[in-house]
Amino acid sequence: MSETNKTTPEISEDKKLTKKQYEKELVRLQVELVKLQAWVRVNKLRVVIIFEGRDAAGKGGTIKRIAEKMNPRVCRITALPAPTERQKTQWYFQRYVAELPAGGEIVLFDRSWYNRAGVERVMGFCTEEEHAEFLRSCPEFERMLIRSGVILLKYWFSVSEDEQERRFQERVHDPTKRWKFSTMDLKSREKWTEYSQAKDEMFAYTDTKQSPWFVVQSDNKKKARLNCITHLLSQIPYEDVTDAVFLKELPERPPSRRYLRTPYEEQTFVPEVY
Repeated sequence: MSETNKTTPEISEDKKLTKKQYEKELVRLQVELVKLQAWVRVNKLRVVIIFEGRDAAGKGGTIKRIAEKMNPRVCRITALPAPTERQKTQWYFQRYVAELPAGGEIVLFDRSWYNRAGVERVMGFCTEEEHAEFLRSCPEFERMLIRSGVILLKYWFSVSEDEQERRFQERVHDPTKRWKFSTMDLKSREKWTEYSQAKDEMFAYTDTKQSPWFVVQSDNKKKARLNCITHLLSQIPYEDVTDAVFLKELPERPPSRRYLRTPYEEQTFVPEVY
C-alpha cells in the first residue's frame, strides 16, 4: 500500500495553507502519482477519472497538476468538443466509449457523459425524453464498466456563487485568461439555480453505492487540488514498482566516434534575444 495513505500532510494547526506548504505537498503527491502510474502500467489496470462541476470550479487546474509529471502515453486527458451532427444520431455513450482506456492506461475526463445531465439539460440541448433516458441508463452503463474491471472515480468540484463570480471577473480582465471565458460561461452565469437543480437531480440517480460521487470543496483552489489528489491515491491500492519499471541510473556512455559536424555558419539559429 502507498505510503501516501499513512503520511499526514504537514499543514499548520489552523489549516491555513501557505504557498510553501502547498508546493511541498504537491511535489510529494506528484511523486506518488508517478508510482501509481507505474503500478497501473505493470498491472495493466484501466482507470477512468471523471471531473465535473460548475464553470470555473477548478477542474482544469487539478487535472493539469495530476497529469503534469506523468507519461502522457499512460495518463491522457480527454476533453471532447460539442458532438457533430453525425454523433448526435449515435447512441449517446458511443463517443465516450471510444475514449475509454486500454490496459495500463489512465484517462482523465475533463467533463464527460454527464454533459447530458448538466449543460445539455440546463441549456435545452437535449429533450426531456433524452435526459430521462440518460438518468435511467447511466448507472447501468457505469456498472457495466466496473464489472468489466474498469476503476471508475467521479469528482464533483463545488464552488460558491461568489467565488465563481470572482473567477469569472478575473478571467475577463486577465489577457492570458480571457480565452477561458466563453459565451456558454456567460449563459451559465445567469442560470445558477437551474444548474443547482440539475446537479441535485443528477446526484439522486447517479450517486450510487457502486459508483459514488466524491465532492471536492473548491473555493480554495490549492486545497482542492491537494485534497482531490490525496483522495485519488487512497482509492487505488498500489505499490512502488518504479525501480522495476524505470532506470535507476544510466549505463556508462560509449566513447564518441570521430565525426566532422556541419559548420555552424551553414545552419540557421534562433536569434539570442535573451
